[in-house]
Amino acid sequence: MDRISIKNLEPDAYKAMLGLEQYIRNSPISPLLLEMIKIRASQINGCAYCIDMHTQEALEIGETQRRIFALSAWKESPLFTEEERVVLQLTEEVTLISKDGVSDDTYDKVINAYGKNGLAQLIMQIIIINSWNRIAVSTKQVFGIM
Repeated sequence: MDRISIKNLEPDAYKAMLGLEQYIRNSPISPLLLEMIKIRASQINGCAYCIDMHTQEALEIGETQRRIFALSAWKESPLFTEEERVVLQLTEEVTLISKDGVSDDTYDKVINAYGKNGLAQLIMQIIIINSWNRIAVSTKQVFGIM
């Protein structure tokens, strides 16, 4: 049985999600960092559709293949800055929120690196991509093969 298209069946809900995307695009968070958040959360959630989309978008705006390849093992890779590391840690903790929540250590490090507004914006980005992942995985969206 084919899965539903939320975009087609509930366009207002889809529009609301796009509104959240627009909000985060207008934040001061680096577009490259936003794509890294999207790729990492999508890896954790097993969302091939979003991994494909955000890998392509990251490459188009200047991310390197090497860093994208290393993203799944970022903790062992020297390719990421300390600021990126705290964001990737936050991404993992929010994405896997039922495991242990967000640690005080991670929370404090993100505030020190990005401030309170930056923390709020980063949490929202992580929430947004997790929502998109859940839509794509539950409806089995498939990306185009070139």
